[in-house]
Amino acid sequence: MADLYLKALTAERRSLWAECRLKGLPKDTPQRLRIVEIDALLAAHKAKQEGPKAKS
Repeated sequence: MADLYLKALTAERRSLWAECRLKGLPKDTPQRLRIVEIDALLAAHKAKQEGPKAKS
């Protein structure tokens, strides 16, 4: 089954990154900060997904 949460976060990150690259935004803008936040959410989600598999 498709992981819609992961797909939505990845799509949002990709669009924000494209916007930042296009506009040349510096690191302290809200868009770049949101990318960092999404990266943390993605890492936590992947760790949560891998957790039950390792215990089995």
